[in-house]
Amino acid sequence: MSSHASGIKSSEKSSKPRFLISDLCAYLESYLGVDQIREVYRAYVFSAEAHEGQKRLSGEPYIYHPLAVARILADIRLDHRCLMAAIMHDVLEDTQVTRTQLAEEFGEEVAALVDGVSKLNQINFRSKAEAQAASFRKMLLAMTQDIRIILIKLADRLHNMRTLEVMRPEKARRIARETLEIYAPIAHRLGIYRLRTELEELCFAAHWPMRYRALKEAVRTARGNRKEVMGNITAALAGRLEQEGIVGVVRGREKHLYSIYTKMRDKKLSFSEVVDVYAFRIIVDRLDTCYRVLGVVHNLYKPVPGRFKDYIAIPKANGYQSLHTILFGPHGLPIEIQIRTVEMDRMAESGIAAHWLYKSSDDQSGKAHADASGWLKNLLELQKDAGNSMEFLEHVKVDLFPDEVYVFTPRGKIMVLAKGATVIDFAYAVHSDVGNHTVAARVDRHMVPLRTRLYSGQTVEVITSDSAKPSAAWLNFVVTGKARANIRSYLKNLRDKEASTLGLRLLNKELGHHDLTFEQIAPEQLETLLKDFHLETKEALLEEIGLGNRMPLLVARRLIGSENELPREEVEQEAGGTPLAITGTEGMVVSFAKCCRPLPGDEIVAIFNPGKGIVVHRHECRNLGDFRKTDSWLDVSWEKEPVGDFTAELKVDVGNKRGALASVASAIAELGSNIKNVKMEERDGLTSTLHFVMAVDSRKHLANIMRRLRTLKPVLRIHRI
Repeated sequence: MSSHASGIKSSEKSSKPRFLISDLCAYLESYLGVDQIREVYRAYVFSAEAHEGQKRLSGEPYIYHPLAVARILADIRLDHRCLMAAIMHDVLEDTQVTRTQLAEEFGEEVAALVDGVSKLNQINFRSKAEAQAASFRKMLLAMTQDIRIILIKLADRLHNMRTLEVMRPEKARRIARETLEIYAPIAHRLGIYRLRTELEELCFAAHWPMRYRALKEAVRTARGNRKEVMGNITAALAGRLEQEGIVGVVRGREKHLYSIYTKMRDKKLSFSEVVDVYAFRIIVDRLDTCYRVLGVVHNLYKPVPGRFKDYIAIPKANGYQSLHTILFGPHGLPIEIQIRTVEMDRMAESGIAAHWLYKSSDDQSGKAHADASGWLKNLLELQKDAGNSMEFLEHVKVDLFPDEVYVFTPRGKIMVLAKGATVIDFAYAVHSDVGNHTVAARVDRHMVPLRTRLYSGQTVEVITSDSAKPSAAWLNFVVTGKARANIRSYLKNLRDKEASTLGLRLLNKELGHHDLTFEQIAPEQLETLLKDFHLETKEALLEEIGLGNRMPLLVARRLIGSENELPREEVEQEAGGTPLAITGTEGMVVSFAKCCRPLPGDEIVAIFNPGKGIVVHRHECRNLGDFRKTDSWLDVSWEKEPVGDFTAELKVDVGNKRGALASVASAIAELGSNIKNVKMEERDGLTSTLHFVMAVDSRKHLANIMRRLRTLKPVLRIHRI
């Protein structure tokens, strides 16, 4: 049995009555037709027969679990095919039933739903985490075709969380943590409040049981003192609405334990500070009435400045709409009030799930569905740009971060971003190409750095250039999954391209000793080599060479038919000739060693570093000892006119005089060098040592800087590290 189908299986207490198929069918009569209910019953019979003899960990018949999952989905009034799939959601994973059988019996739509929820059991993975990530990736990609797949999975997870008590504590905590990190945020992202809150409460109880019990007892004690106050405020609000001729329902809201806990933890508040806030919801018939009610409550109690939010004019990303305001109530007690219509309340509770039942009755569920579709489209982009399932899961977790900021494009379009998002995140939210070519940005008409964090209400304008490209440094501050995935994808493709170019140069250098080029190699010889190396294309072979995973000398010998290994002396003789020229523009596949920091003008050699390309060292570098006389050694030299900035490091001893650091830094800057880093160490009270890491274009450039520094009065000694 699967982990989510058997590992998380326990029963409610035996004294609790079982929920049977007859109960489900009776409940479905409230919104489904007779023929549809008959189909649900047929799916139940099929699933019960398939799971015959299977038990949950508690010993109860397995069919109770899928029935309970179907009931959860019936509570949010999903269609009959979704309920059929819910009842059969484990048959592909835990029984002998095949997808073909399922499609023949119940149709392709139901079979696709069941298959979307099923995990990848037929593939061997290196770790359990990788297997889980791959199954999650499969489910989310299936969800982009039909969002009911994730609704079934959420209901499945909810019932497993409800029946978690027989699990070992450490496994229960792991499942609870996974649910809090992935499934509860997905429920929030799709606007399904009732599923999200119950998942969070159950996770809280399973992951932090002692904190849960302590908080539950504290809330129970505090509730007795609150009833009279809640009643008085409810009566005051309802009375004022009646005076104004407004028809509406006033409800006091109980804060959920997990909500109280996270607010105490994140805002460093005491229990009394959180629990003393009284929360109410006012539900009315029409949208314009919401704003009338807002005026009424602001006249009844004074509003707290800056604490009003209009989620009707600017809905949340999950389609949630409501007016939020905080008031000074009786005796200065803070009162939270949410004002919404009946339709908004339904959408807040059921979110995207409301789409199937109400899709013809109003535009609001259509809006929620469009918002969800936009999120799903973003998931497809993440999937395309992610390197593997683990990376994809990481991007999705980042994207499920619940807090949001609302910013505007120059044309007034609202963009919803994760809290902490930067200008680069905004650029990628507009379009991947915009992000890839961003060079600068204006926020509220002022130029700002690209790492600038954005806040709600700002207007952001991105400036692009066709020649611009993403920087690896952007990964240090972007927060959205889309931005991170696009940057990583671009850099990977760039590295692969650079590796292919370098690989071709290295291979042609070796083939040149035999008066050949790569293009002159017979196709059948290349095909044989690719097959032996388990590579699909010649580009893949060149990338392998450029990344240092394949030695160009040995590949060249294989291509020209030298099958037998040569003695080391003959290899060295064959490898002789013109060294590979280093231009400084090879990109990420050629790096310069930090231990000796080679510069144009230095005598250099290179070492193959598998997976990363070649690393260039100065010839006298002490770290080369172990690599001499090995296959990873490569003779290189500088191109006549190398370009780009190269990193040099200087150690400067100065006297402890005022302005010593400033005068040295100023002299370095005057000679056209950019200081990347500087450290200062005091030695004996009379002298200090300055360590400068700087950009120079050649050894000659560095020599000019050193000569200039020696003329400064504070400088005592100077040498290159």
